[in-house]
Amino acid sequence: MAKDSDDPRFVFGPRPLGILMPRLTRPVFRKKSPAGALLMADWAEVVGPSLAAVTTPRRLSAGSLTIACAGPVAMELTHLAPQLIARINAHLGRQAVERLRFVQQAAGPAPARPRPAPDAPLPAPVEAAVAGIPGEELREALAKLGRGVYRSRG
Repeated sequence: MAKDSDDPRFVFGPRPLGILMPRLTRPVFRKKSPAGALLMADWAEVVGPSLAAVTTPRRLSAGSLTIACAGPVAMELTHLAPQLIARINAHLGRQAVERLRFVQQAAGPAPARPRPAPDAPLPAPVEAAVAGIPGEELREALAKLGRGVYRSRG
């Protein structure tokens, strides 16, 4: 059996990870810049929770940050642009954003779910059948199931 020093793969020793990283990360960073990825991850922290709820950063390219927002918010953000650019650049630690571009967001927040209808009363024969079941938990579960069935029929 040969030692590691005799193996031709280990002639120069292990390669430092720093040499391998650019080759691995270059394809990813072509699609998204590291500053853009950091900004998208920390968006709520950078702009605050109220603006983060109605805006989404889409792309950072050539000093221009594209932000998706609802129509009325775009007007407010236009007035806040110098402050937003300063906060974003301070967060990134360099002058990465020079201008903001706003695009219409397709959908707003998810609509509220409708409240379920109140439970329907069980018909007398079903109530009597459920009452004869032994075990409190089983009886409650069957009664709840029955109310759900009769609610969906009504």
